[in-house]
Amino acid sequence: MNIKPLADRVLVEPKEAETKTASGIIIPDNAKEKPQEGKVLAVGSGKKDEPMEVKPGDKVLYGKYAGTEITVEGKSYMIMRQSDILAII
Repeated sequence: MNIKPLADRVLVEPKEAETKTASGIIIPDNAKEKPQEGKVLAVGSGKKDEPMEVKPGDKVLYGKYAGTEITVEGKSYMIMRQSDILAII
């Protein structure tokens, strides 16, 4: 995979959705929550007035409706602006 985000965009690999609750109940596919956590794989060069604060390898939290979901080689990724990221964890 060779994806290089432009400007202030970030490529994130979303964390897998939980398949079981803490008490052991199995969650069906249609009831799973969209993950809001992921790992940064690549970052753009930033804007001249807004440098990039995240770097590859960071674990981040992002908004529920943030970014655009893409599929490359059968795997799902998110491309979003740095401003869509809520926190680095």
